[in-house]
Amino acid sequence: MFQGTILVDGKGHLIGRLASVIAKELLNGQEVVVLRCEEIEISGTRHRNRKNFQSYLQKRTNTNPKWGPFHHRAPRMILTKSVRGMLPRKTKRGEEAMARFKAFEGVPPAYAKTKRMVVPAALRVTHLRPSAKYTNIGKLAGEMGWKYGSLIRKMEEQRKVESAADYEKRKALAKLKVQAIASVDLSAENQVLAPAGY
Repeated sequence: MFQGTILVDGKGHLIGRLASVIAKELLNGQEVVVLRCEEIEISGTRHRNRKNFQSYLQKRTNTNPKWGPFHHRAPRMILTKSVRGMLPRKTKRGEEAMARFKAFEGVPPAYAKTKRMVVPAALRVTHLRPSAKYTNIGKLAGEMGWKYGSLIRKMEEQRKVESAADYEKRKALAKLKVQAIASVDLSAENQVLAPAGY
């Protein structure tokens, strides 16, 4: 699916399956941007995922903890680290692949009016039973120390209001265009344009 840049809407995807598809595309030379990382999900109960994350937070270098490993709480960094683990990051090829990847919480203004896609191979609804437990990464990150969840939610609500207004405006313009075409006889012009494929 080689394109200029692929925009993926993270909502409703399972983190491991999404990361594996992204890693494959990055190694193939594709640029990938993931939006709304706070809406990505992970299978398993909230209690189990909390325990796993708390266990991860205790991993450190005994000599000097400042040397790492570094424990990221932000959802975009959790996804970034998952993708990084699936790439040969210590080689030039893996380093270049990682440079082609971007992740964001929410939808930044630069991508607000661009069409986003989903990855069917990573959607929760296609891979987990309806009764299966799952955890939202944004909520888990908030419990583990991520401080910007409420701000992202507020900005997303504002973006959705603006997006709805923009959609209504475009719909009204399309309606006016249809009315304008219907009110004028363009048969002569259409005959000239038809051979050119218009």
